[in-house]
Amino acid sequence: MRVGVPKEIKNHEYRVGLTPASVAELVAAGHEVIVETKAGGGIDFSDGDYQSAGARIAASAAETFAAADMIVKVKEPQPQEIALLEPRHLLFTYLHLAADKPQAEGLMKSGATCIAYETVTANDRSLPLLKPMSEVAGRMSVQVGAHYLEKEQGGRGVLLGGVPGVAPARVAIFGGGVSGVNAAQMAVGMRADVTIYDISNARLAELDMFFGSQIKTAYASKAAIANAVTKAELVIGAVLVPGAAAPRLVTRDMLKTMKRGSVLVDIAIDQGGCFETSRPTTHQDPVYEVDGVIHYCVANMPGAVARTSAFALNNATLPFVLRLADQGAEEAMRSDPHLANGLNVSGGRIRHQAVAEALDLPFEAAA
Repeated sequence: MRVGVPKEIKNHEYRVGLTPASVAELVAAGHEVIVETKAGGGIDFSDGDYQSAGARIAASAAETFAAADMIVKVKEPQPQEIALLEPRHLLFTYLHLAADKPQAEGLMKSGATCIAYETVTANDRSLPLLKPMSEVAGRMSVQVGAHYLEKEQGGRGVLLGGVPGVAPARVAIFGGGVSGVNAAQMAVGMRADVTIYDISNARLAELDMFFGSQIKTAYASKAAIANAVTKAELVIGAVLVPGAAAPRLVTRDMLKTMKRGSVLVDIAIDQGGCFETSRPTTHQDPVYEVDGVIHYCVANMPGAVARTSAFALNNATLPFVLRLADQGAEEAMRSDPHLANGLNVSGGRIRHQAVAEALDLPFEAAA
């Protein structure tokens, strides 16, 4: 199969769909890889590195798409990239369609087969291709939250871990999944006062066993969430419903009860966000203020640590890329129902039920 790797064009996105090491694996398996020039430049991979791995360098995205059967990316295709897709193409990348109807409609119009990293599943119901970026985003959320709590950044002027004689900041984490756990690990390491909220009692018990006395846990009732935001200096939204839009947990009225200069970090912004006042931001302009509360809602958080993120992502995606290249999309999905769960769009139809429901579009299961 001919595999194409275009240069990412989303704002301040430096990750790359395939590293040179991944390219070498594909070439060794008998596949042709076409990499757009400077695709890996943002993380210090030169065109020469890709050529040494066996790739052919294309002069443009248009040339890359035209030469390839499968397109491997990191972020959702931008409008000018969707325009390059054809029915013959297999697109393998993050899509997050539940919060992006124009993208969904564009992909439907293209006729391409589109498999989303974030809905591929595993035997334990986890999301193996979302996990590495959830780990990165969770850890980053505390890092950026601590930064924006600084007075010079417009924050409350609070040190996350406090000092002897001065209490640490309170951190409320909504969601006890991968992102939430990684956020908690970082916050605990910085000596903050951490509480994780979740709607699964079983998950809360697991978290209690894992963290012991390092954190507190609470059931995420509306009353508990409303109370949490009044006390916390840093609130991290880390909820996830696979394929669907994130639930709005914090309303505008709740926001008005928060301390001036407190910070919200919405990891769920790719899926629409879990705060009523959330709207996507970029690394170039990452924050805004509503009712005295700083909102950090960057839709590609891991792009800020692009080299770490690219390696972590490739570690997870490469086995699936190889399988798709070796077998073709139909056979690969037929032999692996977990990969089939990643199918979001094909033949001009929405193929993932949660996505269809979120977008109020017709759902039609793949044959």
